[in-house]
Amino acid sequence: SSPFSWIKSMVNLQEETELIRQKNIQLTLELETLLMAQEENNILRDFLRFKRESNLKLLSARVVNMGASSNLSSITLDIGSDHGVKVNQPVIVAEGVIGKTVVVGNKSTIVQIIKDVNFRLSVRILPSGNAGILQFVSDDICEIRELQKNIEISIGNKVVTSGFSQIYPKNLPVGEVVEVLNERGSFQKIAKVRIKPKLSTLLNVFIVIEESNEAG
Repeated sequence: SSPFSWIKSMVNLQEETELIRQKNIQLTLELETLLMAQEENNILRDFLRFKRESNLKLLSARVVNMGASSNLSSITLDIGSDHGVKVNQPVIVAEGVIGKTVVVGNKSTIVQIIKDVNFRLSVRILPSGNAGILQFVSDDICEIRELQKNIEISIGNKVVTSGFSQIYPKNLPVGEVVEVLNERGSFQKIAKVRIKPKLSTLLNVFIVIEESNEAG
């Protein structure tokens, strides 16, 4: 009977091992769910605090889809004209500018985001005040070109909206300078800027409905 007992023990051991493996997978998934929920709660808390402290009139919206086609990088929001959304309104998060509304339906809105190849944003570098047009390059890096070479620009300088645009209020955060390049044989320089918002993990955003008097 010894070989049969050994086989039975091995079968029991395999079954117990499989049960333990399944339990470990279940616990791992539950832990991941809890961590994601905690992260989302933290994001929502910061989101609500920003809305409470902002001088802008804001509509909060949830991202329901992220899309990238050959001619547009975009996100889709769960609110539309029924909620007061119009075309060419700024879309932001606490960390900075996301993009602008381009297609508005009754209950949904498509937003052209800052990483779209055709997106342009008038910005100002602080504290120099030097202004230029920002455009996306790759990952989370954008460039500001045609900057005056004699203006002092340093790594870490903050980049904000200039206020020259009819769409974006001034001084909305955009990012910070991570590299400064002098164009050889030119009187201009290029500033590489890392944008602050993490575009790939967007859950909630704000649409700027109007600028308050306090925001200038």
